Amino acid sequence: MSHTHISSAFDRDLEAIQALLMKMGGLVEEAIMEAAKSLETRDEDLAMKVREGDKAIDQLEEQINDEAAKLVALRAPIASDMRLVLSVIKISANLERIGDYSKNLAKRTTVLNQLPPQDGAPQAIRRMAREVQRMLHDVLDAYIQRDADLALEVRDHDADVDQMYNALFREFLTFMMEDPRNITACMHLHFIAKNIERMGDHVTSIADQIVYSVTGQKPEESRRKGDITSTASFEK
Repeated sequence: MSHTHISSAFDRDLEAIQALLMKMGGLVEEAIMEAAKSLETRDEDLAMKVREGDKAIDQLEEQINDEAAKLVALRAPIASDMRLVLSVIKISANLERIGDYSKNLAKRTTVLNQLPPQDGAPQAIRRMAREVQRMLHDVLDAYIQRDADLALEVRDHDADVDQMYNALFREFLTFMMEDPRNITACMHLHFIAKNIERMGDHVTSIADQIVYSVTGQKPEESRRKGDITSTASFEK
């Protein structure tokens, strides 16, 4: 088989895998927003939909990994093409983790529905989730367009998510100190906010992979975390 035929076959197979990746990304975007909406509206049916929908996200990750492995075995890609294949695998792993965090958010929505509502908190969390969803949408565009500059812009926006998380963290501490009866609900809300902050970290990792796949180099400077609560926050 000629090099031209091998190259065209590789491109065709990679496009099919990328289509799966975009489908996965779309499902994850939807999961983020529906999980946040279920919290704000106290909609347990929507929360259950998000939890059930995570299975499709997991299945897509497995399919992408399988197809990527076949692509490497059959096409023996050169270095630059191999970077593209590896980026697909790593991006799908990050998408799967974001989907898991969306599922966790939906699980806690069900618990919070049994507790008195905390005024303003679900709306603030939904705004934070919307920011992460926008970042994810833009970073997937950057991947398709092979736009390293757009990926770097998305990377910088994670500082905004960190600041939103910091503000919520301080707000929840205030609520808990003012009235111990708020502690249980605020603990769950804090876990949710932390999960969304971690979603932003995974979007940042996707941006890093895009820069690497396009340029062959990781971003020169590590992004400084804006989350100042690390030492005080509770692990999932």
